[in-house]
Amino acid sequence: QVQLAESGGGLVQAGGSLRLSCQTSGRTASNYHMGWFRQAPGKEREFVAAINWSGGTTDYVDSVKGRFTISRDNAKNTVYLQMNSLKPEDTAVYYCAASTYTYFTGIRRRDRSIYNYWGQGTQVTVSS
Repeated sequence: QVQLAESGGGLVQAGGSLRLSCQTSGRTASNYHMGWFRQAPGKEREFVAAINWSGGTTDYVDSVKGRFTISRDNAKNTVYLQMNSLKPEDTAVYYCAASTYTYFTGIRRRDRSIYNYWGQGTQVTVSS
């Protein structure tokens, strides 16, 4: 069992930056692949970024490529999402999630159903 706690959300102007953190507890973070998802009002929760257990493989949805960077520090049991050049359409609640799925590859790592554990979310609001 692992618990996830997101932090770092807030209100920022368009073009600004935020860094989200996801602290894991209960089990060693390196046991899990990790993902970030977001959900805007009235929309489904969507994939944003993913990173495998070692940090050697990352994946991003096209809309954030070149602006967002996912990383992890297993010694600190923390996963990060650095968000630069933020746009109003990035406004959403951001969730981190942990997965023990063996085949964490390709399109599978974008699928919410392979993530076993979820945090409570942190609000990101980008003003125009």
